Amino acid sequence: MPQRHRTLRRSIYEVFSEYAERASRLPDAVVWTRQAVRPGDRETAAVLPDGCMDLLWTEGRVLVAGPDTRAYFPGPGNRGPWAGVRFFPGTAPALLGVPAHTLRDQRVELTDLWPGSETRRAIERVDAAPDPASALEDLALRLAADAGPVDPLLRAIVTSLTAGRSVTATAHSVGLGARQLHRRSLTAFGYGPKTLGRILRLQRALALARAGVSLAETAALAGFADQPHLARDVRELTGASLTGLLGR
Repeated sequence: MPQRHRTLRRSIYEVFSEYAERASRLPDAVVWTRQAVRPGDRETAAVLPDGCMDLLWTEGRVLVAGPDTRAYFPGPGNRGPWAGVRFFPGTAPALLGVPAHTLRDQRVELTDLWPGSETRRAIERVDAAPDPASALEDLALRLAADAGPVDPLLRAIVTSLTAGRSVTATAHSVGLGARQLHRRSLTAFGYGPKTLGRILRLQRALALARAGVSLAETAALAGFADQPHLARDVRELTGASLTGLLGR
């Protein structure tokens, strides 16, 4: 797995107590766990938008976390423990058989996507496993085997936007027209390439700022026009200031 992807993901989820992650046997995916929130612990830590989708387990339930366009707050009814498989941007919809935009900003029960006894048995196997995270990973691997190889075009789109290229330049580099790129992006990522680019730029900024780079230099290196532009984008996408996020 590219080290960059793992580092960005740690920066997003480190706000949760007792969080751990490892590389998955599924290429470019991450397996993560979070212990139950104890009484008195903060339960309102935000999960920030990142372009990814997750397969989630908590006792008795398996859910799909769709792509976020804003910060998601788990809330007091989701104390955990939790385990998850986080898919590389654009790869989950083919595994799940559901366009990403239909799950945008949602957490959906797997039984709502795939009703039936086979799905219930799969959830029961994860629930009964000594290590639910590994059992959830096994489920993701079975889904991937059934779905076949990931479209390499999707990785090329992510690579281009992660590098800070414009939507026009990205469309040209992958051989798509602007409308084709938008349609492909809605299905694979849950939103258009412009929104995906903003979210990936946010992640670049977070990684730089958390590494100790000054905010002015972070804005320049991450591709913002200036520091106020960085501040506005962070506020719009997360509901918080960059210094507030760093303080967490």
